[in-house]
Amino acid sequence: MTGTDINIAINFLKQGELVAIPTETVYGLAANAFDVNAVTKIYQVKNRPQFNPLIIHTDSIEKLKSWGLILPEKLLQLASKFSPGPLTYVIPKSDQIPDIVTAGTDAVALRIPNHPLTLELLSKLDFPLAAPSANPSGYVSPTNAMHVYEQLGNQIPYILDGGDCKVGVESTIISFMEEVPTILRFGGLSLESIEAVIGKVNTVYSSQLSVHGSQPKPIAPGMLSRHYATTHQLIFGDVEKNISLYNSKKVGVISFHKKYDAVLEQHQFILSENKSLDEAAQKLFSAMREIDKLDIDVIVAEKFPEEGLGRAINDRLRRASVLEGDEDIE
Repeated sequence: MTGTDINIAINFLKQGELVAIPTETVYGLAANAFDVNAVTKIYQVKNRPQFNPLIIHTDSIEKLKSWGLILPEKLLQLASKFSPGPLTYVIPKSDQIPDIVTAGTDAVALRIPNHPLTLELLSKLDFPLAAPSANPSGYVSPTNAMHVYEQLGNQIPYILDGGDCKVGVESTIISFMEEVPTILRFGGLSLESIEAVIGKVNTVYSSQLSVHGSQPKPIAPGMLSRHYATTHQLIFGDVEKNISLYNSKKVGVISFHKKYDAVLEQHQFILSENKSLDEAAQKLFSAMREIDKLDIDVIVAEKFPEEGLGRAINDRLRRASVLEGDEDIE
């Protein structure tokens, strides 16, 4: 069932059921984070590895403090400017946060999403919501209610429809588990915006997270090398070179603003003719879904400028291009 009634969503959540919720980034598959059985359903419905932790969502810093969480000063500085918003904070967990949410690690990921329906929903709950993206694990994240319905509609009782997501890629994740804050995942808030508030931070790229047999257990979502997968093989990088390797009529292209003459026009998804990385990020996952429906052999995708939200776009395309069997397994 899909609708806009917050009270229906609240009732299901209080009963230990799952509800898909809208955020400004992507749609989340939500459950009461304090209910171990409810959180277990998230892993089951998504077929998500239980070593991959979840983000918990609430509507205020005060609630986080009431759950025994100690918030660093730099986190508070960022939160005062960017929360609600597309930024997730990783800090030491408290005893009130179930181990299943953090996948047994001593760190918990926290976010205040910026969507009016979900903020209203969260304000009426006395528990946080654990909510990864509302799609089968490893596949393209949903940016509207129909995307959720197409993949999970028969497995969850309610989809709260908040329209299209305005950011379109998942939140940026910043960890405060070390002395110097570290970006664990590029996302809907740029590195430049963060450093303008708290100064220089460290970064962890997905390429640093894909050493077979040696990757530590992730402390936050989005740290596995293979993710956001399309059913067609996706090749990331030099588009013109990669087009030349295939029958151009059977190639689909995802590009920033450029059109490629060798490829059929209906097989090209230009994300921003105005060269806006924000617009490109908002359109990325929808384009990946639509291009995957075409009668093609392969998808080739450009590398976007490595600045602003371009880093997040490149991160998603890079991981989507990892071949099955090459993903991290621990």
